[in-house]
Amino acid sequence: MKNIYKNYLFEKHYLVSEGDADRIDNQFETMFALANLFNIRIIEGEKLVRDYMIRFAAERLGENVPEPFYRGFPQTVRELSSDQLLFDQMVHYTITYGFGNFSEAGHSLFEENFERTAFKENADIKDFSIITDEDAVCILTEVVQDLLAGTRPLSDEQYELVKSFVIEYDVKIQDIASKNTAVKLLLDTRDTRFAEYIVLSDIIKLVDELNYREYDNRNIYKLNLKNQDRKFITSLINSMFTSGRCDIRTCFEKKKAWNGLLHHIHYKAATTEAQSFVDAMRGRENNSVFSDFERAMTEKNVKAAVDALKNGKGSATVLRNMNYIISRCSTLKDMEYVIDCIDTKNVIVLIQLLMEYSNYSERNAVRTFKFTKYNQLRVHTETPDEIKKRRSHITEGQAEMLTERMMKNLKDILKGRLDKVYIDPDMKNYALPVQENTSQGGFGVLTRGSRIHIGEAKKLRAFTYWEKVNDIDLSVFGIDKDGSRTEFSWRTMAGRQSDAITYSGDETSGFNGGSEYFDIDTEKFREMYPDMRYLIFCDNVYSRVPFNRCFCKAGYMVRDTEDSGAVYEPKTVKSAFMIDSDSMFAYLFGVDLETNDFIWLNMARDSSAAVAGTTDMSFITDYFHVTDVINVASIFEMMATEIVDDMSEADVIVTDKSLEGDEKLSDAEVIREYDFEKMIALMNK
Repeated sequence: MKNIYKNYLFEKHYLVSEGDADRIDNQFETMFALANLFNIRIIEGEKLVRDYMIRFAAERLGENVPEPFYRGFPQTVRELSSDQLLFDQMVHYTITYGFGNFSEAGHSLFEENFERTAFKENADIKDFSIITDEDAVCILTEVVQDLLAGTRPLSDEQYELVKSFVIEYDVKIQDIASKNTAVKLLLDTRDTRFAEYIVLSDIIKLVDELNYREYDNRNIYKLNLKNQDRKFITSLINSMFTSGRCDIRTCFEKKKAWNGLLHHIHYKAATTEAQSFVDAMRGRENNSVFSDFERAMTEKNVKAAVDALKNGKGSATVLRNMNYIISRCSTLKDMEYVIDCIDTKNVIVLIQLLMEYSNYSERNAVRTFKFTKYNQLRVHTETPDEIKKRRSHITEGQAEMLTERMMKNLKDILKGRLDKVYIDPDMKNYALPVQENTSQGGFGVLTRGSRIHIGEAKKLRAFTYWEKVNDIDLSVFGIDKDGSRTEFSWRTMAGRQSDAITYSGDETSGFNGGSEYFDIDTEKFREMYPDMRYLIFCDNVYSRVPFNRCFCKAGYMVRDTEDSGAVYEPKTVKSAFMIDSDSMFAYLFGVDLETNDFIWLNMARDSSAAVAGTTDMSFITDYFHVTDVINVASIFEMMATEIVDDMSEADVIVTDKSLEGDEKLSDAEVIREYDFEKMIALMNK
């Protein structure tokens, strides 16, 4: 079985046993090694254990990770003065960037020999099951179908899994709900069966994706496609007219792009309908739904505008333009009419806008807009000129009305989707997977905004390690209660090292293996920085190479405050994930210092910033309140016909805990905090 499948299953706490199921090699020794090295406890399939699983787990959780600049991190770092730390840094930079010597990783000049005590910290147990190849295929088939049922774009890792599995196992696809996914599969396979899940207007989306991926060009108005791609697009357009999937009115929304594309591919219509389409795209009129909408809005006829959108595009489109529409309502009657149109069945859209309006504040003088393109986060903050010209504005009272209505709609739509459900109270700390396409994949990764309590007398050790590039930087940014920012990075840490926050040193020649760490003792940090509310961890490639052209992993450990063991101890690793986006900048995770919670961010930002701290981060704290609005527990409460306190009575068990004894033998479906695919399928049911 391919590694892409085994890696994904490892994230779901499965190990795949290949070969002779009756053969037992070093069973006890292997299970002992998994437990001793990684704290992996096998709870099912013990007889299927194989010795190669040790090596596989080591690759996933990290083994033989490169040493940091300060080998004795964190003790030896704290023993050096600010002048010594700065001198270390200056000499190292001179050698690497001054003399151009990137041949081997540098280390401290002042650090004395350091011997570590034996590792003796307690670490959380990781429960795993071992399954056969056949079981793995069954599980993956369900995972792939669930992912394809989602209306939102998939993350790069999810998409690569779907693509590989669909091709290799010739999966009979039940549905592809996301046009983004269908377009990518069609481009990668050139298999026309995937064209059944798109319509004519989606051809522009396909060309945009092709132009970016194959030609490294983000401007669809300046195409330079090869002949084979022109022929492919031409055949797709013709097939849309043959099969009747021609939403010509929607094509008017991208009229300029269509005009350029048809000219570029020298398109010649094969049917009367196709010729009418070509003439329409080249003509002066624009008959899109949005043209009717804007015309009605200009005439201040809100009812007609809403009707145009709802009848032409559906209620979800009304929701997506809600600020614009509500801001033009001049009467309470108009307002009530608009709110009555919030009857979409699209659960994902309702959840996204519920989170937006729940955090709405009129006091935000400057708005920040977040959107994704090519599976990377893009951020735009209003300029002073844009603020002056702003026309779409709603009050906090209006936002509250919208929030209440969306919540009511969600409850009505989801009610009764499940029978009896047991919900672990801790599931309220986990966010829903509604927009994870900018995320990286790996063990321990959770949805954006999910919270994990760090625990008392514990410290957080954030890490990144890499190969095939010289310099990647791990940074931390503190956000005060008033929104001001403090930087903890290679540029500032010579004067900031302390028991509260310790940095392992800036590794600048890590082509053959480099690593960087931050230790945060949250209790001491709060004492030293009482006005600080949040911490945000970032990774950026100083060498100006995108993450997808090197090897880079990041993650975190939760350690005892006692510094025993090696710098990198796989036992204490809570998450280790690949950063492989076509970007040089990624937000990793955060810490809420008030609640002592670790918070998942995991976003690849569309940025060429080689130095962290040069981009706006104020919008990041929006994600720190996601679970206050809606979370895994609350969504399952909405779906349950009955909530039960006894697992043995449940048809569905939603928990992040290990199941013991009779609980383990229950016939109920178990949904974990990392079962994103199951949640996606249920929300899109």
